[in-house]
Amino acid sequence: MIRVEGITAFVAIVESGSVSEAARRLRLSKSVVSERLAELERSLGGVLLHRTTRKLTLTEDGTAFLKRATRIVQEIEEATAEMAVRRGTLSGPLRIAAPVTFGRMHLGPALYPFLAEHPDIQLLLDIDDRRVDVSSEGYDAVIRHGPIVDSRLVAWKLSRSRRLLIASPDYLSRHGVPKTLAELDGHKGIFYTNRGVADWRFQTPDGAIVVRASQALGMNNGDMIRDAAAAGLGIALLPAFIAGPAISAGQLQEIDVGYKPEAEFIYMAHPEGRNPSAKLRAVADHLRKTFGDPPYWDPAG
Repeated sequence: MIRVEGITAFVAIVESGSVSEAARRLRLSKSVVSERLAELERSLGGVLLHRTTRKLTLTEDGTAFLKRATRIVQEIEEATAEMAVRRGTLSGPLRIAAPVTFGRMHLGPALYPFLAEHPDIQLLLDIDDRRVDVSSEGYDAVIRHGPIVDSRLVAWKLSRSRRLLIASPDYLSRHGVPKTLAELDGHKGIFYTNRGVADWRFQTPDGAIVVRASQALGMNNGDMIRDAAAAGLGIALLPAFIAGPAISAGQLQEIDVGYKPEAEFIYMAHPEGRNPSAKLRAVADHLRKTFGDPPYWDPAG
């Protein structure tokens, strides 16, 4: 007889890429996960995964079985969540990925009261700035700032996100305050390298205008970009959720060049074709209320 535990172990191994990572996600020992996979293969009468010292790969049987196995696991999770909702509670596992700086500064503090109110939710929050593949890596949702470029995702807006052109008062006293987009060309820029290009985009009545300042520094972490700007190394374009407290403290100053940077949003996105659970919807609703409109972190709010 095929056991659900074996199907769950197989899906977790494929999604995470290893038995050890699957064991961590399932909160089981490696030996238990390996045995559940072996038992499933005995029940099916075929090998699902090729195992080497370096990696696991799906066999032909494993590839054929994976789609149905994934659907079975999802259906069980959704059925369990639905029963919890009927009892007036939210429960079960929930896996979300989020960027580092936003997660540390705002997402974590917003989630802690929600989790205290719903102690039966088992949240696994992965904080990482890389662009994760939500479906293949087994996430229920991903939280991101900026555009959603993956057409396989359904995005919910959690909050508006105003971006600010900022520099330290010391930098501006030494190099002058730019008043126009053209004057930005003569300044040093601090750029977020995860966006792939060293430029800034502004909204004008004639459409978007791209400005490329001289790159003084490129980094892939918003906290460090804020700190570099506060140290007087150049001008940066940062979301208000990062720059807002430093502006309020007088460490940074917002620069007005006559046009606003292109608007962005904080999103929660889930895989297309998968019905989002009641607990995921509850998390999204809670975050919208906590962040506010305009969001509490915006110094102009």
